[in-house]
Amino acid sequence: MRAKRRIFAGSVCEQEVYTLPDRTKDVKKAEPRPRFSSAEEYEDFKQRLARRNHARMFNATFSPASLYTTITLDNEHEVHTFAEADGIINPFWRRLRRLNPDAQIALYPGRGKTTSRIHFHMVSNGLTEEQIREKWDGGTIIRIEHLREHNYYNGVDHGRDYTGLANYLFDHWTPEQGGHRWKATRNLRQPEKEAPTLALRTYTEKKAPIAPKGYKLVEARATKWGYIYYKYVREPEKPKRRKKRE
Repeated sequence: MRAKRRIFAGSVCEQEVYTLPDRTKDVKKAEPRPRFSSAEEYEDFKQRLARRNHARMFNATFSPASLYTTITLDNEHEVHTFAEADGIINPFWRRLRRLNPDAQIALYPGRGKTTSRIHFHMVSNGLTEEQIREKWDGGTIIRIEHLREHNYYNGVDHGRDYTGLANYLFDHWTPEQGGHRWKATRNLRQPEKEAPTLALRTYTEKKAPIAPKGYKLVEARATKWGYIYYKYVREPEKPKRRKKRE
């Protein structure tokens, strides 16, 4: 018995097709049951699942109206541990929350690859560039920009699919930091998961379910256990061409 379900997160739709035990009584509550050949494979699966869930949350919450900010510490405020960095970034966090308690914020600490200095990336809704700059007093904000309207993967326009940025920020974490990979407000949006239904047709990587209206298929892959994953993105508007100077 095969089932399928769709997950919508912002402009991204994912569809899973998977096998269910014949004894399954309620298809609507049945989840995929991956199998593993080793403990290492299981640990890798948990890591990839956490990464995917983070990307879904990210796509569901943020859009071109969101601001992406890179925050650095100057020499006066430079710290050498993430515990020390908390003492600087947490008051900044509270100042932003007082400005707008409804703001949606995700904050990611990390170290520079070349400098090894601690810095932060932040993605936010409900805050202006001026407010962010005004409330940061620990160094320099070297970038504030809106998320892109068009994101390209392997030369294909995925529109408002921020999976690449989400994965970059997820991977910014190192074991040295300990604890959680990011700090976030509780009002970030979660993806919308449809109830599974029986798959009445046979699907393969090359034969995908029909795309939702307004979406296009951009990815398909399968495992040896019969699990098939499809990714669709909402058809992006064509980028506007710049007018030639007279």
